[in-house]
Amino acid sequence: MAYATGPIPLQNLNRTDNYQSPSVAALGGGHGLAASLSALRRLSTDLTAIVTVADDGGSSGRIRGSFDVLPPGDLRMALAALCDDNDWGRTWRDVMQHRFASQANMEEPLNGHSVGNLLILALWELLDDPVAGLRWAGALLGARGQVLPMSTVPLSIQGEVLESDPLSDALVRRKIKGQAKLAKAGNGGLVTNVSLEPGDAPACGEALNAIELADWVVLGPGSWYTSVLPHLLLPDMRRAIANTPAKRLLTMNLDLETAETAGLDAAAHLEVLGRYAPEVRFDAILADESLVNNKERFELAAQKLGARTFFSRVGVSDGRAVHDPLRLAAAYHEVFTAIGS
Repeated sequence: MAYATGPIPLQNLNRTDNYQSPSVAALGGGHGLAASLSALRRLSTDLTAIVTVADDGGSSGRIRGSFDVLPPGDLRMALAALCDDNDWGRTWRDVMQHRFASQANMEEPLNGHSVGNLLILALWELLDDPVAGLRWAGALLGARGQVLPMSTVPLSIQGEVLESDPLSDALVRRKIKGQAKLAKAGNGGLVTNVSLEPGDAPACGEALNAIELADWVVLGPGSWYTSVLPHLLLPDMRRAIANTPAKRLLTMNLDLETAETAGLDAAAHLEVLGRYAPEVRFDAILADESLVNNKERFELAAQKLGARTFFSRVGVSDGRAVHDPLRLAAAYHEVFTAIGS
């Protein structure tokens, strides 16, 4: 059962009278998962966020290196996304996301750290339990669900980039280690051979249970190689996703030309997941039709994953590659209703 505080009114999205709030496990990391959670908390009273723990940059990287703990940044963003739209929720969301920046002293140790990262670190040190610490943080914020790490140990992500040698014009492989570096690596070539270290790291037991008990498992949106794919690279997690009786929904990004996926069209994004986790099937794939340049090829790639394709306008109205929470919630509701649980 997801951890939530108080009664949770659901958004009215033209549901039928027999609509049942689904139990949802949402997987990903960073801004993409936060967008998904902002939409899903309007539809579900039983919501679990399962978050990647391979971040090694910025405040998270500094805390991870200094205290030998999970990187808290993506976990913090998930908690903030689950805050309610009232004074309490908005205030604590802003507190969690507030980042210190001293112009007077650029060497100030607090520079770059967010309040939420430090709060989570304090709870972990006091409780010596990452899951319990996140539960207490969620209770303080009044979060509409629970946030869990993908693994209980910090992970590292690595890969290779295929790029052209400027001298010989031949393709060469360059090894990249670390999420922060891999996220930028695609600008110079094609990212391949992505893996996690340690390769046999344990998945969080509570996360595996949430996937097993969910009505829907929602993967993405998010950085394809560093937020979405890691859930399929961790063996325990991949098996749980493949074997769960839940329906599985993949949410596509609004920006397909990121630094780590340069040169990949929408269909190629699906082919990446099929290569790394051929045993994982999807029931539905949600995409913004305006970003799919070859609809026939995309739908064929979706069919190879076992999925039915849903197209919906889910971005903000000003054209930025940012999901609109209400539009995304409406699109999720359409998928849930069309396929059922």
